[in-house]
Amino acid sequence: MVSADRISGIFFLLLGLAMYFVVNPAHIEAVEGGSLNPKTVPDIISLILALCGGLLVLKPTTHQVANLQNILRTAGYSLLLVAGLFAMSRFGFEYVAPLLAFAIMWFIGERRPFWLAFGAVGMPALIWFLVTQALGRALP
Repeated sequence: MVSADRISGIFFLLLGLAMYFVVNPAHIEAVEGGSLNPKTVPDIISLILALCGGLLVLKPTTHQVANLQNILRTAGYSLLLVAGLFAMSRFGFEYVAPLLAFAIMWFIGERRPFWLAFGAVGMPALIWFLVTQALGRALP
């Protein structure tokens, strides 16, 4: 019998292998010098993802999905993240990150004004400062 665990295990096994063999080699540049090869961490994470997916295929849990509403909320959350990443690549971090942060916080149920403001304005500003100013890297 095919369970949700086996289906998700196959998905993560294939995702990890695709990341390791296709995505990482195509999108990670080799650099000279430094103490750590830039592809080391992404390769390790990809292999761990594939290994855990494979283990889930071989030994699924006995948990049953209790509520279809939770699955739909997860799908909505995932679509929100994908749309946000797409918008960020098109319009830039500075414009999309505050809106995406606010939408995610609202989606998960946060309604306190201080935390919404801090999450939507403060955290993207802190990320921008650390990445662009402290590390000297460009954001999308």
